[in-house]
Amino acid sequence: MAEKPKAGAAPKKGGAKKGRWNLYEKKGDELERKNKSCPKCGSGTFMAKHANRATCGSCHYTVFESQSK
Repeated sequence: MAEKPKAGAAPKKGGAKKGRWNLYEKKGDELERKNKSCPKCGSGTFMAKHANRATCGSCHYTVFESQSK
């Protein structure tokens, strides 16, 4: 049975889907990782992309990007 939205609730919008499948890109028959892997934790842990850095959520390892002006 489908759930009824609450009275006054905003309707759900489309938008970007969340999930682990957004971290991979299919090229031919192979999958390629979009984000870097953490050098301390290993290849199974991705690093999050921020405006000026990449951070591991597990061990908090951070790599800052160089700023060129």
